Amino acid sequence: MKILKQTLLWIFALAILICIGLYIPDSSLVSSQTGSRLLPIYCVETDRPVVALSFDAAWGNDDTAKILEILKKHDVKVTFFMTGGWVENYPDDVKAIAKAGHDLGNHSENHKEMSKLSPEECKDELMQVHKKVKKLTGKDMCLFRPPYGDYNNTLITVARDTGYFPIQWDVDSLDWKNYGVQNIKTAILDNKHLGNGSIILCHNGGKFTADALEDVITGLQDKGFKIVPISELIYKDTYNINAEGRQLKS
Repeated sequence: MKILKQTLLWIFALAILICIGLYIPDSSLVSSQTGSRLLPIYCVETDRPVVALSFDAAWGNDDTAKILEILKKHDVKVTFFMTGGWVENYPDDVKAIAKAGHDLGNHSENHKEMSKLSPEECKDELMQVHKKVKKLTGKDMCLFRPPYGDYNNTLITVARDTGYFPIQWDVDSLDWKNYGVQNIKTAILDNKHLGNGSIILCHNGGKFTADALEDVITGLQDKGFKIVPISELIYKDTYNINAEGRQLKS
């Protein structure tokens, strides 16, 4: 009886703490829109057989031209998330990406762990590269991928307040590990998360990424998927994000 009373008292105290916000439930149990933890978009709820390919551009540039050639050959549009340093070092490639009709995405100025930054520092990281790309291409970016996939409520709030949709991924090519072409193909095409609305992470600087790209494109198409840029995949207005990071149309 004593144990039962102690249990009931603990439950009652916990309920009070939740109500007044001193206790936060596990983030996997709460919605990004209504719970305590804000989430970026990992994938999209859709009945359409569409997926989005994305490339983070933070280091290297040996294969960007080859990647663009393959994408052009297959008439596929993707999204490139670029750091400020990459934009500065390869301005002609930034222009080429824009001219080819691909999404230009923000990957921060200095590729820092942004969950450790203040709101002002987060905004500066976003706006420095935003201005550089705007000056080069005349385009205002609206897609942002946090470096290392690292984020917190502060970063998500700042990104949204500056007009950005924070974007993650639900399919990782693991191309940055440089295991080889077949590993990239398997990581994407046999991924258990691959489905309608998936966002696929690649890197333009991966050692084997360009060599695997054509087979990845045809493999996705053979599975019935159309490849679209993230800007055409996500919902721009009246949406929610569930506990797994899936964007839902309201």
